[in-house]
Amino acid sequence: MNIVPLHAAPQYAEQVTDWIWQAFGEGLPREFFHCIVEHSQMPGALPLTFIAVEGEQLRGTVGLWRCDLITRQDLCPWLAVLYVDEGARGQGLAGQLQQHVIAYAAQAGYSELHLWSACRYFYERYGWQYIGDALEYPDKTVHLYRYSLCASAGDTTE
Repeated sequence: MNIVPLHAAPQYAEQVTDWIWQAFGEGLPREFFHCIVEHSQMPGALPLTFIAVEGEQLRGTVGLWRCDLITRQDLCPWLAVLYVDEGARGQGLAGQLQQHVIAYAAQAGYSELHLWSACRYFYERYGWQYIGDALEYPDKTVHLYRYSLCASAGDTTE
C-alpha cells in the first residue's frame, strides 16, 4: 500500500471527489467537493489530499485542511474527509491514513491537529483526545478531537 499526495496521481481525482461527496456531501452538490479536491493538489500548500493506492487500485483518501468546521476557524490544521473504500475496510488503512497525515503535519511544524466526527469513540483508539462538541452547519452537533503532534513527531507507530 502506498500513500501519496493526490497531485502525484491526479488520475484518481474524480474517484476521490465521488467518494467524499457520497460519504460527506449530504445536501451539497458534487461540484462543491470537486472544487475542494481540485484545489487540494498544490504541492506543499494546504489543503492537501492524500490517497492510498494498492497496485492501480484506489483504496482510501484523507485530507489535511486549514479548516474543516466553519464554527471553529480558530483551530488549524484539520485532518478531514477520511474515507476507506468498502473493500479495504477492517485492514488498518484508516489508521495508516491518519498516521500519514499526523507525520506530515508534524514534519511541517504544526503542534497539533484537529478533526470533527459525528460519531464518538472511533478516533480515541488512534490517540485522538476528545475536546468537546461543536456545531456543524446548519444545526448538527459533532464531536471535536485534538491530536498533539509534539509527542508524536518522531513516532510513526499506530
